[in-house]
Amino acid sequence: MSDRVLPAGAGSARRARIALAVFFAVLAIAPFLVGDFLLSVLVIILYFAFVGQAWNLMMGYAGQLSLGHALYVGIGAYASAALFVHLGIPPLIGALPATALAAFVGASIGLLAFRFRIGGVYFALLTIAFAEFTRLLVSHIGWLGATEGFFLPIENRTDIDLVALRGPPQMFYYIFLVLTGAALLAIRRIMDSRLGYYWLAIREDETAAEAAGINIFRYKMIAVMISAGMTALAGIVTAFYYNNLFPTDVFGIHRSIEIILAPIVGGLGTLFGPIVGAFVLGILGEGLTIVLDQAGIATAGVKHLVYAVFLFLIVRFLPGGLWPWLAARLGLDRDGSP
Repeated sequence: MSDRVLPAGAGSARRARIALAVFFAVLAIAPFLVGDFLLSVLVIILYFAFVGQAWNLMMGYAGQLSLGHALYVGIGAYASAALFVHLGIPPLIGALPATALAAFVGASIGLLAFRFRIGGVYFALLTIAFAEFTRLLVSHIGWLGATEGFFLPIENRTDIDLVALRGPPQMFYYIFLVLTGAALLAIRRIMDSRLGYYWLAIREDETAAEAAGINIFRYKMIAVMISAGMTALAGIVTAFYYNNLFPTDVFGIHRSIEIILAPIVGGLGTLFGPIVGAFVLGILGEGLTIVLDQAGIATAGVKHLVYAVFLFLIVRFLPGGLWPWLAARLGLDRDGSP
């Protein structure tokens, strides 16, 4: 037997890598094992896992509370859809200006807030105000469908065209799976870098971070712009998945609340938390809908009520979220990442 001693935490890190590999391997073959309904549920879950990662980067790591993240989903969705419908620019190409526009809007909000030292709940209110203003603005732009809705042409969904984002639900599932996995790895690398350490310092104590020489304005702006751009990517994919956009639905405050639920339930400031939260809430919500439908009970509003109760229980009994509690019992890294 070797006398080599593993570093502290090496065993849990190895188990975490194995568990993560198995998890994504199962997800990779899932479309071949489930029906159309469950596949649609998995697409929604992965969407919330990805946008949850984007919001978690801004709030969980950099400490900037946004309650208007649906703004960036809508910007990505409407910009890419408009470029495709009116100018014939495929979404793979239109993704660049769409995400750049979302990052610019995020930077504008950040510039307004951070220059005047607006933070905490006041920054959150500012993000809501921008989302609501954009909703009202889009509702009066006929070029974007206004309140009647903006519809993309529905074409043959059996052939796969990644450039135009046209294809069957399986294609969108794998796009979100790749985006979620890429976000997990990218954020892990960032958090191991100087940028990540600066974000954590700002989150814990802005005054102390600034006194230590960290340019808090610059690094908060970077967090907002990256988070906005990532969220816009999700908006682009969902626009071509559903093929219709309505301002009230896309930019509504309820959409922003849905985005933040998975990271809070799973664990703020953890890499795997938003993914765990998305799966728990997705399975809970859709499972409840199926049960109530089969029982002949109206489901309007019930799902959100259950989410609220579940969120209360998490905040009350597991304020750190599900993932840190689960990881400790499984003997895994808290981050659960390579």
